[in-house]
Amino acid sequence: MEQFRRGELVFDVIDSGPADGPVVVLLHGFPEQNTMWHSIIPRLTARGYRCLAPRQRGYSRGARPARRRDYRIAELAEDVRALIDASGVQRAHVVGHDWGATVSWRVAQQLPERVLTVTSLSVPHPGAFMKALVTSRQGLASWYMYFFQLPRIPEWYMTRGRGTFTLSGLEKSRAGHAPELARSEARAMTEPGALTAALNWYRAIPLSDPRETGKKVTVPTMFIWSDGDIALLEKGARDCGDYVLGEYRFEVLEGVSHWILDEQPDTVADLLLDWFAAHPAASQ
Repeated sequence: MEQFRRGELVFDVIDSGPADGPVVVLLHGFPEQNTMWHSIIPRLTARGYRCLAPRQRGYSRGARPARRRDYRIAELAEDVRALIDASGVQRAHVVGHDWGATVSWRVAQQLPERVLTVTSLSVPHPGAFMKALVTSRQGLASWYMYFFQLPRIPEWYMTRGRGTFTLSGLEKSRAGHAPELARSEARAMTEPGALTAALNWYRAIPLSDPRETGKKVTVPTMFIWSDGDIALLEKGARDCGDYVLGEYRFEVLEGVSHWILDEQPDTVADLLLDWFAAHPAASQ
């Protein structure tokens, strides 16, 4: 499939691999696109997996609602349910990076019956992250999340300002490993309404149900964290396992930045293939 629908919203999706293979849902982060997964999709499909990588809500032109409440985390998880439904399978391996990781956690919390395994890259369980916000330097490292709550100013800063968390700064930080990908994803953020829609993921945080944040995950879970990440610090990463009741695997990539797929695609692919093989669809 090239697209799938949820109500009136139409999402673009990369669909690669055998149609009857176990499904792997790959969820991108901010300000990335589903193209970020091109570095590992060939490895997964060569082993028989069907990879589905959507442009998520706000990133797909046909799925760009205007209200910030439309970007609540529960809605983002239901988008994944619609994709799994469209694939024709009951359960899928769910993998996410950055904001896609946050969605992956919520899918595991909200829809465990649809999940074979969940793998988060960079972002710990939301309960561990919230605990780290108030007990460690994570609160300072996450300053941009508070800043993005403001109207209009973040859009101006992201497109015209200079700094690590501007579009040009993010592109520059990735240029050493994936320059063409970084340029194309930065260009995608210049589509009409795209940047505001992406920032609405942050702006919807106060509108989401806080009671769901600490809900523990029961499905097999792998968390891949890199110790060079300046946005997601060690406290949340180390506490992540406290929020997983099911089988849990924690992997640390040393000397790697937040952009794990840019820098270590083969390592990530190896970890995923090993994890999926240990949890085949037929045994679930």
